[in-house]
Amino acid sequence: MKRYRHYKKEKAIILACFGSVVEQEMYLTLKKEIEEKFEGVDVFLSFSSRMVLKDLHKRGMDYKNLAQVLADVDMLGYRNIVVASINLFPTDEHELLVRTVKGFNDFSLANIRSTKAIINKTKETSLLLKKLNIAIDEENWANLYVIHGVPILELAGLSAVAYADEFLSLISKKNYTCSLEGAFPYYAVKERLIEQMKEDGVTHVQVVPMLLVSGNHYFKDMIEISDELGKEFKSRVVPSITTSKRFNFIELEDIRAIIFQNIKEEIAKLG
Repeated sequence: MKRYRHYKKEKAIILACFGSVVEQEMYLTLKKEIEEKFEGVDVFLSFSSRMVLKDLHKRGMDYKNLAQVLADVDMLGYRNIVVASINLFPTDEHELLVRTVKGFNDFSLANIRSTKAIINKTKETSLLLKKLNIAIDEENWANLYVIHGVPILELAGLSAVAYADEFLSLISKKNYTCSLEGAFPYYAVKERLIEQMKEDGVTHVQVVPMLLVSGNHYFKDMIEISDELGKEFKSRVVPSITTSKRFNFIELEDIRAIIFQNIKEEIAKLG
């Protein structure tokens, strides 16, 4: 096929991220690490949040969504493309990624594959969450894990959210869970949460953001939840266990290891 003669470049990786107005630098750091891990493979960034894209454009930074970046990378002539899902759970943002890749595979001559979301395999997820729980554990402090969640109950990927929720509750009596806008949202269950904590003898509570990048949610939601709990207990947002001041899953070594492994697996499948 004559058109295929234009596909002269070997491999590209596209990081499909949500984006963050506050923590954008963390995605750039991840991109740099992936370039180092996969030497010789060109790495591109895409963002799905229109709010983030508009903010970046206002600041003179030219970033695009996944469909736009895929079109650019296809035009540049890459034969093999891996789209890495930089999403914690395989819910709506990840599903949009999968549909976008499927659409491009219908007409592009490139071989395009997408990775799984980060929390996808039970063994990896269990070890990740158990290690995290040990790392943040402090005597006398209960943990309120706050998952972002999704507002629609019939979406794909909810079983991954439910598993993380139940696993954390099972491994420690000191763990409690809720969401921001998904199943069992804090605003709707906070009275029962506080009641249960009091029944369990809790005096200290730390709020743990289960977010890949906390961003504005750290200031608008996590601190607000901590302040509200502070009326009943001694409370705080969990201290960071990484180099940054705020708590972001994307900085955890185990999270990055899963991202790297997911990319490696799809590159191997490309042949």
